[in-house]
Amino acid sequence: MIEQFDSKARKDAFGSKINRDHSPVMLYAVPWLSILLASLTPLWPVIAPAPIVPPFAFLLLLSWRILRPDILPLWAGFPLGLWDDFFSGQPLGSAILLFSLTCIALDLIERRFPWRGFWQNWLTATLFLMLYLPASVILSGADITLYQLRLILPQMLLSVVAFPIVMRLVAVLDTIRLLRVRTIG
Repeated sequence: MIEQFDSKARKDAFGSKINRDHSPVMLYAVPWLSILLASLTPLWPVIAPAPIVPPFAFLLLLSWRILRPDILPLWAGFPLGLWDDFFSGQPLGSAILLFSLTCIALDLIERRFPWRGFWQNWLTATLFLMLYLPASVILSGADITLYQLRLILPQMLLSVVAFPIVMRLVAVLDTIRLLRVRTIG
C-alpha cells in the first residue's frame, strides 16, 4: 500500500524547502540596510523645541545585536557610526565612538549572559540608552547646562518605550531576512 504524502514535510517556518534556499544578499544586507536607513531619520521634517525623536539607528543597532548577536561583526560600530555621523549633525567621530563601544559592551554581555529574557534585554537596552543620549550631548561640543541635560529626558523616555516596538520590527525584518527564495542549479 502507498503511504500518504505529508505536505508539511517539504515546508518549514521560512517557506518551501524544495528548490529554495536563504538568499546570501538578504542574509547580510537586511541588518546593515535597516540601520543605515534608520540613520536618515534626522532628515525627517520634524520641528520640535527640544529633542524628542529617539535615535532609531542606535535602537536598531541595539536590537540587532541583542536579538541576533552573531549577525553584525564586532567592528560594525565603526562604519555604522560613521554613516550616522554624516546625518545626525553630531561631530564626526561621536557616533563612531558610541556605536563601537556599544558593540564591544554588548559582545561582552553576550559572552557573560548568553541566555536572557525580554526583561533583561529591555533593562540592557535601557541602560545603554541612558548612557548613549547624555554621552552624545556631551560629545556634541555645546556648552552644556543642567537645564539642557533635562531637555533630553523626554527623548530618553520615548526611546525606552520605543525599544520593544523596534525589537519587534527587527524580529519581523529577521523573518524576512530568512525567507527562502528560488535557487537555480
